[in-house]
Amino acid sequence: MTPLAFGLKSLADNWVVVVPVKGSSEAKSRLGVGPGRAALADAFALDTVTALVAASAVERVFVVTASARLGALLGGLGAVIVPEAPVVETGHARLNAGIVQGIAAARLAYPQVNLAVMTGDLPALRPGDIDAAFALGAAQPRSMVPDAEGVGTTTLLARVGVTVTPRFGLGSRDAHQGDGHVVLDLPPTSSLRRDVDTAADLEAARLIGLGPHTSALF
Repeated sequence: MTPLAFGLKSLADNWVVVVPVKGSSEAKSRLGVGPGRAALADAFALDTVTALVAASAVERVFVVTASARLGALLGGLGAVIVPEAPVVETGHARLNAGIVQGIAAARLAYPQVNLAVMTGDLPALRPGDIDAAFALGAAQPRSMVPDAEGVGTTTLLARVGVTVTPRFGLGSRDAHQGDGHVVLDLPPTSSLRRDVDTAADLEAARLIGLGPHTSALF
């Protein structure tokens, strides 16, 4: 479906989603050392995008990554790949700069569709949970989903025409709330809240049910 083909229902209900993906050997450093960590990080991104593509509320997924290798895999799932522009920033500053680039691409292509930003480390993500969260988000100009610990952010949402400033990093929940993002009333078991940074996070996600790419590594 092209952006010009939307009716009134589509304008209210559909979303484009920007997903930043590092796609490097430095990804998910808190999971430990060795080649297995990089494979897990790739699998998390693949499962995140697989679930998003399958969600009925999602019109298109835009992945921002500097990795041509992982970009090809994610593009094969149906995502639009936005090659990350070279930047001088590092860490969370680089992450946020990449998200800004993805937001610009998504809103240029789909100016009349709601926008979400979602982290690429949600291996237990379920399409039904996405649809439920996005339905709640449609009632707010700006909204967000905090992580399971309640201090970080996994998802930012904004209605058509509403600006978004990504502030992912330490204390991002407070930062995003300060920008007017309303915390969505999702249960603690929602798969949108189960991002994975540590082995304990991975075990919690496993209890919900890992996606096929991450499950294949166990």
